[in-house]
Amino acid sequence: MAEQSGWSFEDDRGRVAVADRRPSRVLAYTQAGATLWDHGVRCEGIFGSGHDGAAPDRAKTGDLPLDGVDYRGAGDDLDTDTLLRGRPDLVVAVSYGHGQLYGLDPDTAEHLEESVPVVVIDVGQARTLDHVTERFAGLARALGGSTPPDAVRDLEAARARLRAAARALPEGPRVLALSPAGQEQAYAARPRMWPELRVLAELGAALAAPPEGAGVNWATLDWDGVAALEPGIVLADVRTNAVPLAEIAVPAWLAAAGRVRTVPWNPEPVCSPRAHARFLGLVADALEQAG
Repeated sequence: MAEQSGWSFEDDRGRVAVADRRPSRVLAYTQAGATLWDHGVRCEGIFGSGHDGAAPDRAKTGDLPLDGVDYRGAGDDLDTDTLLRGRPDLVVAVSYGHGQLYGLDPDTAEHLEESVPVVVIDVGQARTLDHVTERFAGLARALGGSTPPDAVRDLEAARARLRAAARALPEGPRVLALSPAGQEQAYAARPRMWPELRVLAELGAALAAPPEGAGVNWATLDWDGVAALEPGIVLADVRTNAVPLAEIAVPAWLAAAGRVRTVPWNPEPVCSPRAHARFLGLVADALEQAG
């Protein structure tokens, strides 16, 4: 919220970030920066996680105009001095629970919080996608942004379209979210652990779930195991740390691939109505084509 006496915002750790005036030089984790941009808030800089490299991952940046945003780097390249080089007056980070700033070494995060106000939004499996989206929208409003009404309408239309497409195909096809790791194995997402996958289930899509076992968010399978799940639609991880699905040449997968429709999927989604509508539209396309 914004107040005449200053600026403050309570984050998902229950901590209140305060400033003398509304922050205007925001540094954000890539996912957060792309989400804020969809609400009209431009960050001065972004940073990545240990999965990222020397350049920002375009699969994660959404519509963010990278020519005007300073990418600080990721992983071991990040230290307090690097993060603070653009003189940010607010840092927006994400957490997957327990309040830890994702992508930052705990010592670096601690030193950062000693230097600048930090807001953390929890994007973990304990949250619904609607909740995460509203938290980002609330932060954007506090920073002077807003949610475009047409994006909200597009999201409602995409939900209705996907629901209708799923209702028209009560027996499938099964949707599998997958992150290829190479020719030997892949990571299959456990649907109940991913807020955006739970939305697909709520709208009627049939989700393929890997067998119970090791791995909280992902099950590690060989490609025979992936094919055995008999997916009709694969949500394929398109982040740079994932192997492109088109490069997998394992016979068991190639035999199944001809029957599969592929939808690009970013497991670190931009949490805005516009981005969510785009994703649901792609899944609805695949369902309609399957019919």
